[in-house]
Amino acid sequence: MNSSNNTNFTRVEEAGNVWLAQAAAQDLELTDHGITPTVLDTEAEVGEAMLNELFETANAKDGDINIALLGGRGAQALHRLLGELAKSSEHDELLGRLNVFTQDALAPIGMANGFSFVRDFERILGPDFFKKIKSFTPMQTDTADLEAGLIAYLNKLEALGGLDIFFIGHGPEANQASHLAYIKPFSGAKSNHVAGVIPISSSILEHHISKFKAGGSAVNEQDEAECRAAQYILTLGPAAILQAKKVVQSVVDADTAPAKVQTYAKVLNTRLSSDREEALQQLNANPGLWIRLHSNTKSFVLSNLGL
Repeated sequence: MNSSNNTNFTRVEEAGNVWLAQAAAQDLELTDHGITPTVLDTEAEVGEAMLNELFETANAKDGDINIALLGGRGAQALHRLLGELAKSSEHDELLGRLNVFTQDALAPIGMANGFSFVRDFERILGPDFFKKIKSFTPMQTDTADLEAGLIAYLNKLEALGGLDIFFIGHGPEANQASHLAYIKPFSGAKSNHVAGVIPISSSILEHHISKFKAGGSAVNEQDEAECRAAQYILTLGPAAILQAKKVVQSVVDADTAPAKVQTYAKVLNTRLSSDREEALQQLNANPGLWIRLHSNTKSFVLSNLGL
């Protein structure tokens, strides 16, 4: 992986992880706003709640709406609803305002690989959605210079004014920790890091591959071999979360990922220290806590989290 020079960003290496920070950005204030989860009965209701957040944002502002799509199970109900909307003309005005971004990706991997989130988004959202939205910007995973590709992505996001909605999940990690996007425990992520390139582990690859197979993705042996050769995860960082105008979290799969019962509870019940250095240590050990620092967060969950 080659390094890239770009005056808009500073490059920091932390324990083998590369983080990009906006060169002019100051460290953001760390104020713990807590989380108040909304417990819903079904995954379909979670999807509808997420769609209503999009409608609210559309009604509250003029012009483009910039969103980061959530991969995996968490937002599939939302994506099916958006795909249905795109089949009629009723919401074409809204769809035509959407600039859609992905939030993480395995790399290097061909953009056509069946194990990429892009292919999964296309499968569930459907062709009409992609024809009607204003733009779709995935993280480039098939370039010789991953950092340069990530910087081009970040420059576009910044030029459009940043995210109006960051749709986000909650991933379990060892020791009852968790990740957001793919900000991993002890990866050195700071509040001014807008994106990163993180070395991948074999356990993440196994989880990713099994998740895609269980989800019904159209994949083959060649795709799987290429996926298993991936070396990095590209991910948006804490600054992208904290600078988004709204964060909408969904957690729907505790039945198949039971570790989320403990890891979500830990994020819910852990107060961040008022001492900045201690708080940063807490966030580094358990990046799921970053969501507590956003003042406009919705967290839609199912009762299988045991709340």
